[in-house]
Amino acid sequence: MLTDPTLTSSMLDGKVAIVTGAGNGIGRATAEALAANGARVVVVDIDADLAKEVAAEIGNGATTFAADLTDPAVPDELVAQAASGGGIDIIVNSAGYFWDAPIHRMTDEQFQAMLDIHLLVPFRILRAAAPYFRDAGRAEAKEGVTRHRKVVNVTSLAASFGNPGAGNYAAAKAGLVGLTKTLAAEWGPSNVNVNAVAFGVIQTRFGAPQSAQQKITVDGREIPIGVPDKTLRAMGFDPEEERDLFAPRPVQGSLLGRTGTIQEAADSILWLASPLSDFVTGQVIPVSGGSRGGLS
Repeated sequence: MLTDPTLTSSMLDGKVAIVTGAGNGIGRATAEALAANGARVVVVDIDADLAKEVAAEIGNGATTFAADLTDPAVPDELVAQAASGGGIDIIVNSAGYFWDAPIHRMTDEQFQAMLDIHLLVPFRILRAAAPYFRDAGRAEAKEGVTRHRKVVNVTSLAASFGNPGAGNYAAAKAGLVGLTKTLAAEWGPSNVNVNAVAFGVIQTRFGAPQSAQQKITVDGREIPIGVPDKTLRAMGFDPEEERDLFAPRPVQGSLLGRTGTIQEAADSILWLASPLSDFVTGQVIPVSGGSRGGLS
């Protein structure tokens, strides 16, 4: 387990939750948190072995789905598999990565890749889920039954403030905010709560220096993950410092004076996925330690 869940309860018993990008970082911490509170999680990741590892660790009937979500056919397949046991209650769209460059040197491929994973994939998953969220909720409402289903989209403060070197990421996350608010309006009468969390600087593997040479493979292409060393230095970090990848560290511009943890990120998602937020929808919740900008 990457985290020791803050809360353990039965409040999500009987709920089925899809968590994309659940193999590592915020997605994995979210899968752990939801399972610890009773949900049966569908662990979605491009890495099949990692997805199986997470599902085995969190237990509670967790299943896996491993595929490239940017394949247009895959979101429909994911939703069909997840719903095969009778329905879906929670969708957390957290899959993503960075592919940075300044605008004047960014390729069309780089820009489109961020739109694909951060905006188009959530759109396709939610469109595929409409029968289990919008339609099911509408039918229940007509019968006087109120059953809340939850969508939590992971966005970033970069959607509002931009992010030098990551205009593609910022644009995609801004689009996800628009999608969130629109879907909240369209699906509200069906008792579907659609919200987003806007993270500031959260310590994930994507916050590691690019000099660490970590890579992911997307559509046959190896892409370095992490933050350029010069960007980390500008934020007051030493890229050469050896440290726990997920441990919080001091950062400028945060009212709490530090970066956030993946467990704190997952806790905010858990709240929006739980009955504790049944009267919250169409919102973008900043989870940033009081920061007014930055990476996530």
